[in-house]
Amino acid sequence: MGSYYINRTFFFDVHPPLGKMLIGLAGYLSGYDGTFPFQKPGDKYEQHNYVGMRGFCAFLGSCLVPFTYLTVLELSKSLPAALLTAFILIFDTGCITLSQYILLDPILMFFLMGAVLSMVKCNSCADRPFSASWWLWLSLTGVNLAGAMGVKFVGLFVVLLVGLNTIYDLWDLLGNLSLSVVMFGKHLLARVLCLILLPLALYTAVFAVHFTVLNKSGPGDGFFSSAFQSQLIGNNLHNVSVPEHLAYGSVVTMKNLRMAGGYLHSHWHLYPEGVGARQQQSWACCCWKRRTIKVGPVPHAEGRLPTREAPWGQAISPAHGTSRSKRLCVTAYLHKDLNNLWIIKKHDSDTADLSDPSSPVELVRHGDIIRLEHKETSRNLHSHQHEAPLTRKHFQVTGYGINGTGDSNDFWRIEVVGRKAGKLIKVLRSQVRLTHVATGCILGSSGKTLPKWGWEQVEVTCTPYLKESPNSLWNFEDHINPKLPNISLDVLKPSFAEILLESHMVMIRGNSGLKPKDNEVTSKPWHWPINYQGLRFSGVNETDYRVYLLGNPVIWWLNLVTIGLYLLIAVSTAVAVKRGVHLSAELKELSRVVLRGGGQIMLGWLLHYLPFFMMGRVLYFHHYFPAMLFSSMLTGITWDTLLKFCAGFLSPSTAARKVYGGGVLTLVLLIMYSFYLFHPLSYGMIGPMASDPSSPMAGLRWMDSWEF
Repeated sequence: MGSYYINRTFFFDVHPPLGKMLIGLAGYLSGYDGTFPFQKPGDKYEQHNYVGMRGFCAFLGSCLVPFTYLTVLELSKSLPAALLTAFILIFDTGCITLSQYILLDPILMFFLMGAVLSMVKCNSCADRPFSASWWLWLSLTGVNLAGAMGVKFVGLFVVLLVGLNTIYDLWDLLGNLSLSVVMFGKHLLARVLCLILLPLALYTAVFAVHFTVLNKSGPGDGFFSSAFQSQLIGNNLHNVSVPEHLAYGSVVTMKNLRMAGGYLHSHWHLYPEGVGARQQQSWACCCWKRRTIKVGPVPHAEGRLPTREAPWGQAISPAHGTSRSKRLCVTAYLHKDLNNLWIIKKHDSDTADLSDPSSPVELVRHGDIIRLEHKETSRNLHSHQHEAPLTRKHFQVTGYGINGTGDSNDFWRIEVVGRKAGKLIKVLRSQVRLTHVATGCILGSSGKTLPKWGWEQVEVTCTPYLKESPNSLWNFEDHINPKLPNISLDVLKPSFAEILLESHMVMIRGNSGLKPKDNEVTSKPWHWPINYQGLRFSGVNETDYRVYLLGNPVIWWLNLVTIGLYLLIAVSTAVAVKRGVHLSAELKELSRVVLRGGGQIMLGWLLHYLPFFMMGRVLYFHHYFPAMLFSSMLTGITWDTLLKFCAGFLSPSTAARKVYGGGVLTLVLLIMYSFYLFHPLSYGMIGPMASDPSSPMAGLRWMDSWEF
């Protein structure tokens, strides 16, 4: 998506923009022209200059090694523990695969580990507060927190980790009776400045740059409000003038406020047999192969209709056999179209006289009862107590009547959110709901896609549930009324704060509503620590150059075993300390490392892993990699501590050093050998699939769920 920044074209993504901005900047500085589509990993770049973007992501991914090394070294004061952690990340096939592609994950993990390292370094300066190094590391922690949040919302997990660490430190300072209240206040203010205000300022600045650069209309317009779209160059709302307040006789379009809710839309096509009021409608069948739409006979109040055919692409008009009693489809459509136009009428009179230039203008007010007549078909927006096509317990919405003449089921009460009766309704800015007078239900978009008979547009229903949500809220976008004075939409331009809030609401809804695509490999959180299933990055058959995202099995299973081992050691150590067991100076230091250093890392793993069990959105294997960084650091600390403890039972120092050194060397050699076996997963495989006995990878398919 860095291409959009180079082209300055607005787009929508479920993640904050910093990562994509940095990729776009790297591409721009390296000569990339922004024309490659980036549809899926493994696509050939051909003549496009991609080296700068891939090099940038690879560089940030390689920084994870020194970051984790320095973090473990600071926490454990043990060079072997830090080196073991570094070896784990250097030889992990999963980290290598993620880092060599143009992805957000290495950028996210760079800022995440930068925040952890800065936090640990700041803690080490606790004995010299307000020194230059203390301010440096505290400020860098805030900068990296802003970076992590600016790439993906899961960056909030490291914010929580730093926040808990800060609360612990402040609580410890509060119990220090030698520290004055004034000095404690300075500590508190310093942390508020560097860990709250600084990250928020930088995070907000990222969005300011994002909205300034992306000033052209693009594929993301429809996800945002009409007021927001009016700022984008090339959008049909940009630099246009429309009447400000709604009036009877106005021709309007209505946009649903849910993410990608679409415009209220109708057309000459009918609901099929068996949907809604079947005794009062004919049916429409899409004949894809014959490229015709056949309208067949169905018994109804007016008798039987002859069979007719409409040529492909031609609307079924009254000449083709529809009548007042047939219900036309009403949907939500994501694109601009003449079939999105509706005329606002009074519920108890026609609006024909309002077309007279000499007739007075009557404005629509909050609480008025209106009719909406579809401009192209002259049918009224209508609902009744028949079930909607897809959503159970919701009522069907149709187009009914002829030339604006219908019945009492065409009456709707228009209400503006947060307004009192009699207030005027503004184009773009007013959020309105339409309540069906006869049934009390509310017009809304369910978000469900209709089958092919509904042209795969979005279902519109009338919901009897009165809970307010974006699905049941609308705003008026286009507004045509020659009798009203026009105003420039610049007057309705939203403020930066409103744009920032709207963008976050859209991202959060989009994130929570993510669904898997066809043939897409998803996974569950319990799959991740055991390396249960990888992710195919490129290539699908034996003639392709295949890359498969899978962690180094020895590393991942060692990390999993280590988590259980650490909990056992930590509990035993905590009990021994609590019971006052006499410990040597060396064991006391090991206890501090296990409980304080290891505890921070264990907390980081829990915060970056457990929340995924509570998420309803679609999940993928790569979501575990931030947690994997913490489990790898925990492995380095835990095995270093365990080997030192075992070596302490051997009195001769030479034997102790051999046991300790031999244990560390054994782990490193196992990791390196496993990397030697599985490195083709990261650097590319060609030839038969692993399921074929003749494949060089055949003996390495240790789990049936691995699909390389």
